[in-house]
Amino acid sequence: MQQYAKQAIGILRPLADNIKWVSPENLHWTLQFLGEVDDTQLHTVCRSVGEAAAEQELFSLSARGVGAFPSIEQPRTLWLGAEEGRDQLLQLQDRIEAAMADLGFRPERRTFVPHLMLGRIGSGRHGGTLLAERLAKMPDFEGGITPVDEVTIFASEPSRDGPTYHIVSHAPLA
Repeated sequence: MQQYAKQAIGILRPLADNIKWVSPENLHWTLQFLGEVDDTQLHTVCRSVGEAAAEQELFSLSARGVGAFPSIEQPRTLWLGAEEGRDQLLQLQDRIEAAMADLGFRPERRTFVPHLMLGRIGSGRHGGTLLAERLAKMPDFEGGITPVDEVTIFASEPSRDGPTYHIVSHAPLA
């Protein structure tokens, strides 16, 4: 999927000069963002994610379509969407969110939309009509397919150049 994400970024990059692109090694499907997790909670979080993941069968996930949140006319986040395997990813996310709610983490208020973030738009020129027109032509962009056999739990450290991710744990699917 990395090569397809890089291809999509290559198409969009010339259209705006203030997009913070996700580096290929940091591409991932976020199932739930927890924010600050106390060191004493980390083991419990990992165990609970592991239990939730163990209830989900292995599946394949295909990426399809490039879009933007909140809309292509007012883009803030550019993404690659999910197609085949989307329902399984939604089930997995629902299981993890329920497990984290049991630990006191608040569920997201917005409906979960599976996506692979490509970039975040900062202030200044965002490409306007050119970017919106190009995004409108990319709903069928083929993003590749990948097997899903585990959930990776990351810790992130924000920095000026974007977050640095560290793998904390792996939770295999059934």
